[in-house]
Amino acid sequence: MSETYNVYCDESCHLENDGHKAMVLGGVWCPTDKRKEISDRLKEIKVKHGLGRDFEIKWTKISKGKLSFYLDIVDYFFDDDDFHFRGLVAPDKETLNHEKYGQSHDEWYYKMYFTMLKSIFDPKAHYRVYIDIKDTLGAEKVESLHDVLCNNAWDFSRTMIERIQQIHSHESEQLQVADLLIGSLSYLHRGLTGSEAKLAIIERIKARSGYKLTQNTLLRETKFNLLIWQGGVQ
Repeated sequence: MSETYNVYCDESCHLENDGHKAMVLGGVWCPTDKRKEISDRLKEIKVKHGLGRDFEIKWTKISKGKLSFYLDIVDYFFDDDDFHFRGLVAPDKETLNHEKYGQSHDEWYYKMYFTMLKSIFDPKAHYRVYIDIKDTLGAEKVESLHDVLCNNAWDFSRTMIERIQQIHSHESEQLQVADLLIGSLSYLHRGLTGSEAKLAIIERIKARSGYKLTQNTLLRETKFNLLIWQGGVQ
């Protein structure tokens, strides 16, 4: 029987004219039958640090006072062999030339989503993709993304990519971890330095992953896989 995986995706600074140069797409993934175990463990870490089980892990909430908690979350991610991350960074949206490639910004965005996810997908497995609800990605766009992913993966019957659906981040501990890892990449690639606590999180991710986070990882890296996308490479 083939394995089924849950993939939890989030994004940062993906709009065309949002004033931010770097866009980050990414997702954490785990076997579906490990979902509850991972979720319970993350809730236990929250309680250990005096936080409620429903406290939402969020990059924007990082502070000196909660630094040890967020470092524990990062360490747990790297210690759990069933928990994985794949990220894509487009370092400078200002260099995009959609006209040259005959595409809209939305079409490029879908291409980048597929590029981000394709290294996760194994044609022999099944995937359920969950995306953080944002006003900028409505139901119509989610359906379009499902079409793009299935067509590019030759999964016309939607047997490999079983579903793509939107969920709220407070409903999923895994999605919250995706927000944390994507936030760190966005902060680094936007050149921000204002928060010592956030810089400490980035340094812990560098140390645990063994990567600088500014270069591509090996293609077959399964724990923390990163692609720094260069314009023109479609």
